Amino acid sequence: MENKEVTVAEAKATLKYARISARKVKIVADLLRGKKVDEALAIAKFAPKASSEILEKLLKSAIANAENNHFMNRANLYVAEVYANQGPTLKRIRPAAKGSAVRIRKRTSHITIVLRESK
Repeated sequence: MENKEVTVAEAKATLKYARISARKVKIVADLLRGKKVDEALAIAKFAPKASSEILEKLLKSAIANAENNHFMNRANLYVAEVYANQGPTLKRIRPAAKGSAVRIRKRTSHITIVLRESK
């Protein structure tokens, strides 16, 4: 028996060091996963979340990568993977009561969208 590897064409777009926590991004990312590209764009455009604007822009970038770099047909594209991983945390200090200080954690995330063509 021969093992034949089947390569599936995929287009990626990645945003690193986005100034929003990965937890907030995952809410909208879960809505986009598995959807056709046009439906996913509509969801990202109208979802009332802070991360939806970022994901919409990233999705448009992934679509452009698919069409221009990989010569894929937009009508057949779907969102295969969307994930948001935690990036480095910016640590800031804020004065608090009795001369003490409180640490503020400004979280960042790395967001990736992978598109594939449906058959």
